[in-house]
Amino acid sequence: MTGHLKKRAGRVRSPCVSVCALDERDICIGCQRSGDEIMYWTQMTDEQRRDVLQKVAERERQVAL
Repeated sequence: MTGHLKKRAGRVRSPCVSVCALDERDICIGCQRSGDEIMYWTQMTDEQRRDVLQKVAERERQVAL
């Protein structure tokens, strides 16, 4: 496997669950990302993606309350 393929294989994956609809707060009801987070996901570094995933986890905790 080439270096390029190894790097891509280890990328942080999208939390998309193919339930795409934004609520009144501009948060997707499926993956809990904001519209901007969804739009820029492919341009983000893995570090930025991990930051978004932390926000997603917090949003999921808030929804569960």
